[in-house]
Amino acid sequence: MREISVTTTVAAPPARVWEVLTDTSAYGSWNPFIPELSGELREGRRLRVRIVPPGSSRGMAFHPTVTAFEEGRELAWLGRLGVPGLFDGTHSFTLAPRPDGGTELTQREVFRGLLVPAFASALRRTEAGFAAMNEALRTRAELRSGSVHP
Repeated sequence: MREISVTTTVAAPPARVWEVLTDTSAYGSWNPFIPELSGELREGRRLRVRIVPPGSSRGMAFHPTVTAFEEGRELAWLGRLGVPGLFDGTHSFTLAPRPDGGTELTQREVFRGLLVPAFASALRRTEAGFAAMNEALRTRAELRSGSVHP
């Protein structure tokens, strides 16, 4: 098992962060890590997700299943490479309100399966991708909330 987690403080309320996170049709205009995400964000539904980790020459597309969708709080999916137990990833975004009106945004993935050790270098790039996406999401949410001025 391997876990990657990146938490970012956003100077915007959870509702604004959630709005940016779930407006998947706009990902191509701001999201450096997941430039494409399509499908219905609802438990049990399959998505099409394309990721482009930093330093990767090309992206990778996969079709995970939404496992959690709690308005304003959590979005999660389960993706698999091949058969269960080979390389499974449980990806989640959680939003927690801060006392100052902002949001703690955590993007996390837990990888399980026989092939996880073979993907060690790719997982390091994935962690950098989480950080890049969180930062881009932070900037977009803060601009929309008027917390940051261009």
